[in-house]
Amino acid sequence: MRTRNRAVVAAMCAGLAATLAACGGGGEKDPDAGTNGVGKLPAPKIESKARLAASSAKSVRLSGNLVTRGATYKLDMRLNADGGTGQVSTKGSSFELLRVGKELYLKADAGFWSHDDSHDGESGGGVGNAAGKLDNKYVKVPSGDPSYQRLSGFTDMKLLLDGLLGLHGKIATGDHGRVDGVRTITISAGKAGEGGSLDVSLEGRPYPLRLQRAGGAGVIRLADWNQGFKLTAPEKGHVLDYGQQIPETP
Repeated sequence: MRTRNRAVVAAMCAGLAATLAACGGGGEKDPDAGTNGVGKLPAPKIESKARLAASSAKSVRLSGNLVTRGATYKLDMRLNADGGTGQVSTKGSSFELLRVGKELYLKADAGFWSHDDSHDGESGGGVGNAAGKLDNKYVKVPSGDPSYQRLSGFTDMKLLLDGLLGLHGKIATGDHGRVDGVRTITISAGKAGEGGSLDVSLEGRPYPLRLQRAGGAGVIRLADWNQGFKLTAPEKGHVLDYGQQIPETP
């Protein structure tokens, strides 16, 4: 009986060992299995491949918060080589931008335009009437207007990506994770990621999918890579053209 009991215990132990090995008890699962292999590369190489993928893309959707020159902007823009369209919010104001080639348009409600009130000597009613004419109309922003470069920058895919994707400091590889369901690898710069971090796709092309900017200067998501779309200028009846300068904005 003792011999039989020992045989039964030995068989049970062998079976348990085999089960554990089959379940991964014999070693950890490879987190890069079935990926594009980028996660196995050194961090600087991952960054290089992510920037190359971004620079060769034809379109992207960029959304999130951007802090620059002391101002915080909330962005939701669709961008391609011909321009971009989307919404920008800052300081309680919100406006839409549309750029088709070199032609730039701004669209906002009356509240946006009426922020600039009585300093020019107009009465409150005059300001309200002027703002009413601009309400939800596309206002053409001429290239000579002081705000043209600043506003058009939000619609420039190459300019935005070149300016946003840089990390500052020595780059190290972080954890595997997911962004919107897509498997990613994180790379970060500086001590504790203070130089920014980037989540790079491990599926398909290694596109950057989420950027945490250095110094807490915002978090940006990048999606819909290469999902092309067409930009169309607004109909003339919906456009106001003030010549060399648009009405003063907040």
